[in-house]
Formats: sequence, C-alpha cells, structure tokens
Amino acid sequence: MRNRFTSTAAGVSAAALWVATALTPAFAFETGEPPAPVRVADRGEVVLDEGALRYRPWSSAELAGSVGVVLHVAGRLSAKDLNAPIIEAIEAARFPDERFQTTTIVNTDDAVFGSAMFVRKSVEGSKRDVPEVQFVVDDQSAVQSAWNLERGGSAVIVHDAAGRVRFAKDGPLTLYEVNHVMDLLHAMLESSEPEPGRFDAHVLGQNGQ
Repeated sequence: MRNRFTSTAAGVSAAALWVATALTPAFAFETGEPPAPVRVADRGEVVLDEGALRYRPWSSAELAGSVGVVLHVAGRLSAKDLNAPIIEAIEAARFPDERFQTTTIVNTDDAVFGSAMFVRKSVEGSKRDVPEVQFVVDDQSAVQSAWNLERGGSAVIVHDAAGRVRFAKDGPLTLYEVNHVMDLLHAMLESSEPEPGRFDAHVLGQNGQ
C-alpha cells in the first residue's frame, strides 16, 4: 500500500485544461472548494512516534498546506486494487515530501465481517514502511458518509495547497484520467501558488458521472 507519485506525461497536456463537469447532487465535492468538512475521531491518523504507533483525530481541514492526493478506500482487497494505476504513477513520481502529501483513508467499517482488525494491522504496517505517507483509519465510515462515497469502492481526490478540490472521482480512474491527474499535480507543484481556476479541475460523482 505504498503511496508515492509519478507521471509518464511531460509538462501540462490538454487534459489538464478540462472544464469541470456537472456535479451529481449527492457528491460532496465542488471545483475550487474544500471538500465537505469531516473529522475522524474513532481511530484517526496513524502516527509513528519514536518507533511506537498511536492514533490521533484527523480532520479534512488538515489537507490545506500542501498539494496532495486523498485516496479513500473500503477496507477490502478488491477496493485497494481499483485505483492501483494512479497509486503506481504517484509512487514513481517521487514528488517532494515538503510540498506534497499523500493521504490514504481506509474505511475499516466497510470491511469483510471480522476482518477490520487485520485491515488496521496492515495499515499500521504500511505506516512503518512508508512513514512520509499519511494514513487514516476510519472505524465509523465518517468520511464515506460526509463525502457521500460508494461503499466497497475507491475514490481519488486531488487538492491544491489551499485544500481546494481540483479533481475528484468516486471509482476507478481511466488511463486518461490517471494522466490528467499526474499532469495536474506536476502543474500545481511547478507553480508557487496556483490561482483558483488556473488549472481546471475534473470532478466526477459516483459511476463517473
């Protein structure tokens, strides 16, 4: 579950200039705005402190401060694999840790019956392996509920340094969308502070609508 980032595309392509598409009413993301506020207090962020693991509350307000990607997944192997291509692209990009943040939110409330404890142990192991990645364990479906995401699935949200959504999709990304996300990330990281609307976002609701 290693989450660092890369792109095979060079520079900003025409895909990075998409016009934002229509937003389904239930989908909790809007181009150029922060995602719906949510706090995860039941477990929360996995923190590695001098070799020891602990949990602390996590809030979506913490997304502001760096360009980043949020990957929200159900606590199931099938969900983990849905967006493997974007994970691999991000992993290979090796974006600078001081300016880029990966946040993986695992919904252990949406796991196979009896497996939540094993999912948490897997997430904790991933934190030890990749300490620079932010992992959040959500035991109560707080994020899934606040953001109106499909259960059993995987969602990708790209945000700028102000915490504003620039791309979001609930479901697996196509190859075209993977390239678009990577171009968008490179563009935002190459700019000191992108102005709202400079890099158009692409926001898709459930089932890619």
